[in-house]
Amino acid sequence: MPAVDVVAFVRASLPAPPARVLEVGAGDGGLAVALRALGYDVLAIDPEGEAAGVEPVALHELTEPDGSFDAAVAVVSLHHVEPLEESCRRLAALVRPGGRLVVDEFDVERYDERAAGWWSLQRAAAGGEVAPGGPAELVARYRAHLHPLSRISEALAPGFALGEPVRGAYLHRWGVGEGLRPAEEDRIAAGALPATGARLVGVRQRVFASSTK
Repeated sequence: MPAVDVVAFVRASLPAPPARVLEVGAGDGGLAVALRALGYDVLAIDPEGEAAGVEPVALHELTEPDGSFDAAVAVVSLHHVEPLEESCRRLAALVRPGGRLVVDEFDVERYDERAAGWWSLQRAAAGGEVAPGGPAELVARYRAHLHPLSRISEALAPGFALGEPVRGAYLHRWGVGEGLRPAEEDRIAAGALPATGARLVGVRQRVFASSTK
């Protein structure tokens, strides 16, 4: 199941149930289960989806009618989405005008050697696997294949009026453990770690640039 604060953020940003919600990149389906329990009508999709209640389809290939959803949610998923721009255009088409978009992201652009070093130490201490290479190699590897928040926002902007991102801790969520959240937040406050998490909410614009130019 997703962390309590993730569910709380998403719930506070959505219209009231029984709104129809599209979840992009649903993974194990835990958030969809939580939202359904709150009374939402959720279609959860993931191109690699194998969990019950998650449709194995990519966002740009979803054939639901335009304007089918009152809101969309993407929790730590848009940085993986390909093709990004086409997928974001499809997302805008699927959400009705005035509908909400709720995004919770890892911003790889802010993931630097300090973050990679701290995360690697905590991951190893927790008995988890750490990819080979030092902090500089980890940063280069992830920046090479994940979309930064700036590019995600740019791809979403034609269809959604986006609010300013609220920055915060994310590294503890990356296979390390919720118990390390206070330590990460303290280091962010002290300037010793970057805030690699970002949350933002958008509203589907009534007119958007849907062309592929």
